[in-house]
Amino acid sequence: MNKDRENPPPVALEQRGHGADHRMFSPSAARNSAPILAVLKEVLPTHGVVLEIGCGTGAHAVHFAQAMPNLTWLPSDPDPGSRASTASWIEFTGLNNVPAPLDIDVCSTQWGVEQLAPFDAIVSINMVHITPWAATLGLFAGAGRLLRTGGLLSLYGPFIQNGVHLAPSNAAFDESLKAHNPSWGLRNIADLECVAEASGLTLGKTIEMPANNMTLIFTHDSP
Repeated sequence: MNKDRENPPPVALEQRGHGADHRMFSPSAARNSAPILAVLKEVLPTHGVVLEIGCGTGAHAVHFAQAMPNLTWLPSDPDPGSRASTASWIEFTGLNNVPAPLDIDVCSTQWGVEQLAPFDAIVSINMVHITPWAATLGLFAGAGRLLRTGGLLSLYGPFIQNGVHLAPSNAAFDESLKAHNPSWGLRNIADLECVAEASGLTLGKTIEMPANNMTLIFTHDSP
């Protein structure tokens, strides 16, 4: 899963001697990890379980888990290569608060993690614009089912605000996504708010991020 509009797909790292090394490196993840972490430290609880949807290479998962050791960071991705990369990142960092990555289809009515719920937070980075709209609907429906009351859904990426792109580069990126797959594209925040409301979530914070990205923080209001 290529999570960046300005960089090539993730590349494999060199073998480092721990056995099979499937780690992938994403320039975008390396660049945006710090600003995303700064926001997450402000909004996430100090203890609890966070479910990441669409963990990609896994570099974000280990970076955040290392910086917030009292949180259990549960990564997931439907792509086998991404899960293999994430598993290698977990092995090479030696972190004990990051379980093995899970295969979650957000469009399914059962994610296979129901026994671990309710979660304190669900985090998804650069996913909703490179998946069909059905995946966004499934993500919010899952958040409504699996978050505790007061739990958070955090989305990061490029969005459309008040029907307007934040920058010409975002508009061009949106066009390129739709040319690649008509079901992809930047999502309007107002549309996300409507979907969130149907699942018992409310948009609480809209945070501007570097490179014309945003972080949206939704709160689960319903029991």
